[in-house]
Amino acid sequence: MSLWSRLFGARGSAAPAAAPQSQSDLQPQASLSSTGGTVVHTSAELEQVLRGGSATAAGVSVSPETALTVAAVHACVRIISGAVATLPLQLRRRIDDRTRVDASDDPLWHLLRRRPNRWQTPSQFRRMMQTHLLLRGNAYAMIVRSRGQVRELVPLQPDRVACRQRDDLELEYVYIRRDGVRVQLGQSEMFHLVGMTLDGVTGVSVITHARETIGLSLAMEEHGASTFRNGARVSGVLRHPGRLGQEAVANLKAGLDEFRSGGEQEGRHLILEEGMDYARMAMTAEDAQWIESRKFTRADIAMFFGVPPHMIGDTEKSTSWGTGIEQQSIGFVAYTLEDHLTTWEETIARDLIPEARPDLYARFNRAALVKGDIKARWEAYVKGLQWGVWSPNEIRTLEDENPRAGGDVYYPPPNMTAPRTAGQEGNGPPPETEEREP
Repeated sequence: MSLWSRLFGARGSAAPAAAPQSQSDLQPQASLSSTGGTVVHTSAELEQVLRGGSATAAGVSVSPETALTVAAVHACVRIISGAVATLPLQLRRRIDDRTRVDASDDPLWHLLRRRPNRWQTPSQFRRMMQTHLLLRGNAYAMIVRSRGQVRELVPLQPDRVACRQRDDLELEYVYIRRDGVRVQLGQSEMFHLVGMTLDGVTGVSVITHARETIGLSLAMEEHGASTFRNGARVSGVLRHPGRLGQEAVANLKAGLDEFRSGGEQEGRHLILEEGMDYARMAMTAEDAQWIESRKFTRADIAMFFGVPPHMIGDTEKSTSWGTGIEQQSIGFVAYTLEDHLTTWEETIARDLIPEARPDLYARFNRAALVKGDIKARWEAYVKGLQWGVWSPNEIRTLEDENPRAGGDVYYPPPNMTAPRTAGQEGNGPPPETEEREP
């Protein structure tokens, strides 16, 4: 049976594949079914669903989908996944210890740079996989091979995949299709990106550890929306010295609803009759430091993802001028983005490049990170040209320009001369000679 048939099944097939006994404890997390419900496998998952999901102390259920509704989480995921998706991913070949060339003639180059599968572009595929990695700690794609070559990478929903390490240390995966059929995949059939991990097999989701912070942010958003929906007025109680009948209570409620509905009544005062007075029952947003609390949760979420606060719009306590923002951006590239790029490069080397091809390797072009800064880019070009690191044609290649005649020369560094041998002319001016007194 082909991989496509195993993964998606033949039409009209209703009989699930029998799982081997060794897989009895290999169960994915509770996932969505094709009808929009939740597929429950264990009693613990059933209890979690009945309790409303992963509830937090703030009383809000947090999942990867609800977490993305928080602006800070969405910004962090968008920034990191966007950087991974847009950086050029190069497949290179080692000719010798010093020479590297593009491996554009290899089928894997076409997979990584043109079409990872039948419906996605490379940037779409990498952005989706990186988003899964950030929100769920793991990203899975089934490897489709033909005649020993990798032809497609089919992304899989992480909630439907379970991974386990066998006694012989090999990894095995079980994917549950929408019709409930379990598909067993070997380690050589899965492209598996792993985030921060505690067991060395599966990654830990950031949402799991940041659940309370994200839940607090969701609760504060609900509180703010409720406050402004009610005309930014907190709840209270009306006190009457006597007793009101049912008709009087109905008239009072109708008047209060009209008053709180906003519109023409917005900003006007409430007139109380028959000796009634009003007592406040809840704290105001200012008393509860609502705005300040939202700032704290935003900074905490940025800390969980390793994104500088200024990149998600929090510039209140940092300057947008000078070296402060520049150093924060450098730190983001060095300590956050580099981690994700290295994960991609090493996973491609492990899962997609055969061991018989040690000359091939994948690498992101980090130089593209300064594409938006033309001043920094050209300063680097000038220094590379002056010190003989690059030739003019190599710089033109980096700018996607055609080479020019005579542009393959490497200039000697300033104030330096190449060592000369007998009968060979140097690249620079002749060495200085000592002046002798007459």
